[in-house]
Amino acid sequence: MALLGKDIGIDLGTVNVLVSEGGDVVLHEPCVVAIRVDEQKIVSIGQEAREMFGRSPESIEVMRPIQDGVIADYEVTERMLHYFLTKVCGPMRLFKPRVMLSVPYGATSVESRAVHEAAKEAGSREAYLIHEPLAAAIGSGLPVGTPAGNMVLDIGGGATESAIVALNGIVIAHSARVGGMTLDQAIVTYVRKKYGIVIGEMTAEEIKIRIGSAVTLDEKLAVEIQGRDHVTGLPRDAIVTSEDVFEAIEEPLESIVSVAKAVLEKTPPELASDAIDRGIVLCGGGAYLRGMEQRVSESIGVPAYITDNPIGCVSVGASRALEMYEIMRPHLPRV
Repeated sequence: MALLGKDIGIDLGTVNVLVSEGGDVVLHEPCVVAIRVDEQKIVSIGQEAREMFGRSPESIEVMRPIQDGVIADYEVTERMLHYFLTKVCGPMRLFKPRVMLSVPYGATSVESRAVHEAAKEAGSREAYLIHEPLAAAIGSGLPVGTPAGNMVLDIGGGATESAIVALNGIVIAHSARVGGMTLDQAIVTYVRKKYGIVIGEMTAEEIKIRIGSAVTLDEKLAVEIQGRDHVTGLPRDAIVTSEDVFEAIEEPLESIVSVAKAVLEKTPPELASDAIDRGIVLCGGGAYLRGMEQRVSESIGVPAYITDNPIGCVSVGASRALEMYEIMRPHLPRV
């Protein structure tokens, strides 16, 4: 615990925002904001706003201020961060918190600076940035300070990133703007083409969670869905199977796996052998997809396993990195 306020790590993701303090997740909210269009006034943030998705009147816009892991709307992101910081630190805080926020490895200097400035304006005393794969490795408890290579594959909502981490820094990394939301959109497109039914993002995500898989399942699963007929516009039901979902998400899954392949192709032989011996650590919400570790392992030929806290490891890693800031400073993005 810092003497002059809290030290907190923030995973500012496309789908979720997680805040950690002292290595523990203290806030987990959807990265969604509802705005009254005519007044440009925020009416709700987080879970309450997410429940409005696809259900709000025209006067209210429900949006994600973070797209593909970077800020799409600066002002809304700043106000959302202020709301979450107030929720964690309290409205009458005497000292402002120090924060460390995750940014994608593939973020440009302009995109990184926007995150830094938004955090400062939102009420932090000091703001630092850390690349997501490094934060994920730290949060997963990997021995990042050793010369041996540790490989992570972080499958987020808006982006997938993979990296080899050694000596407290990223040696090789690769990033692609494909993730869990890409899988959801693939399911929406597939259901419309095969069954002629239009479904929303929330329904697609539910289908993915309930029957989705990165590998062919021995036992076929099925779920009944409700949507709007593409031709008549009237409500209609359909049965979607796990085979349907597997076929729908096959292409984006290959794109996700190719991120890890790209890293290994560029990795020096000594570090590559470390990765093969130690395996690939999977983190991010995409790691929860059935059979994801099997898919990665079979596609790349390297053992893969899921970290203990796939969704929380980036924010936990950011908070831990802030505790050892002087050691980590040379390896953090400069803004």
